[in-house]
Amino acid sequence: MTKQEISELKKLLTPKNCSLTRICGCYVDGEKNKKTQFKQAFLALPEEEMFKYFEILRKTLSGSLGKNLLTLEFPLNIKGTPSAIHAPEQDPPFQADISEPNNNTLNAGQSEETMDTPQDFLLRLRDSKLKDDTILEAFYDKVIENYEYVGNYLILLVHDVYDIPGKTTDGIEMDDASDEIYEYIICCVCPVELSKPGLSYNPEENTFQNRVRDWVVSLPETGFLFPAFHDRSTDIHSLLYYSKNSEELRESFVEPLLGCPLPLSAGGQKETFQAIIEDTLGEDCGIEMVKNIHDKLNELAEEYKESPQPLMLDKNEVKTILADSGVANERLTDFDKRYDETAGEKTSLFMSNVMNTRTFEVKTPDIIIKVNPERTDLIETRNINGRECLVIALDGSVEVNGISVRSAADSPHSEEDDGPEMS
Repeated sequence: MTKQEISELKKLLTPKNCSLTRICGCYVDGEKNKKTQFKQAFLALPEEEMFKYFEILRKTLSGSLGKNLLTLEFPLNIKGTPSAIHAPEQDPPFQADISEPNNNTLNAGQSEETMDTPQDFLLRLRDSKLKDDTILEAFYDKVIENYEYVGNYLILLVHDVYDIPGKTTDGIEMDDASDEIYEYIICCVCPVELSKPGLSYNPEENTFQNRVRDWVVSLPETGFLFPAFHDRSTDIHSLLYYSKNSEELRESFVEPLLGCPLPLSAGGQKETFQAIIEDTLGEDCGIEMVKNIHDKLNELAEEYKESPQPLMLDKNEVKTILADSGVANERLTDFDKRYDETAGEKTSLFMSNVMNTRTFEVKTPDIIIKVNPERTDLIETRNINGRECLVIALDGSVEVNGISVRSAADSPHSEEDDGPEMS
């Protein structure tokens, strides 16, 4: 999904545009016991509660694409006959109790396990409009079984039907020109924690007293939107997954519940890219070569900055960037093998995860230097008195600890420059 598609859905989570039909929840304690459940029409909630739920739901659609927000695709290589996937306007493939599948509903050559894939189950949950208690209970059980969390939490579910407005060629919405319905659910898993201790003012007694600590629902740690909203249309073959911590994607929770493989985390992608560069360049991995690679990546990012889709780098694109940066052909001989072993043959990397386009950083154990990525020409390496030094041209004003200083060239006592500006 793109930023524009996510933003369009976030606009629905406001009092003015809200069309949410139903909200359900299950409160779970630290021992994995269901303490209480609730379900009701969303628009029947008090206005104050609506705003709190909007905040939680909008958070589940917030963050950086490729880091906190990941579009996950359902695997297609399921054993046996593909499961009964249906379009949004069609009836569910079957309505039997999920705990006891009805064999009479299976297609020829199709097993019960194949029939009730996580994708099938999520479709049934959505199509039930959160009104089927049996399916709701089964979903809560699946979350509780696979979600590892020390403490209490709330499983929150909402259902919505969005009448997608048409758009003119110049992007203007036409509310009376809708020809498609997008039906979806959002799930959030939110920690429930005791409020902080402190003093509070009691207006009735006009005194300060020890604050009564309440159990407070926090913003979600994880959640998902299903099905995905691609090209302003329903895509039942993928979903949007949210993780507050981009480095802890909860694989043990996602794969059993959602049935989708997780990509590398943002940090994992960066480390993988760095390892590929270091292994490929070997002894040629110097500052100048890395500068060249950084500049090529920056050019690519600038070229695609207006694209609604996040820029992804696959194996061939990374190889082309290295070649264009001046990496010798002999260094690229075994590139494909190294890439497959390090990242995976079909793995693509988010550009935003592997490179910071806002800075160029040189780091030693004692010094960190950050340079405007458009002015990497200001730094170079030079051998001075037998030592390899980093030389930085002091062009323009210079500040040290916020104090404007004069360079040696500006000093009235300076002699003719006979050495590097700074090393």
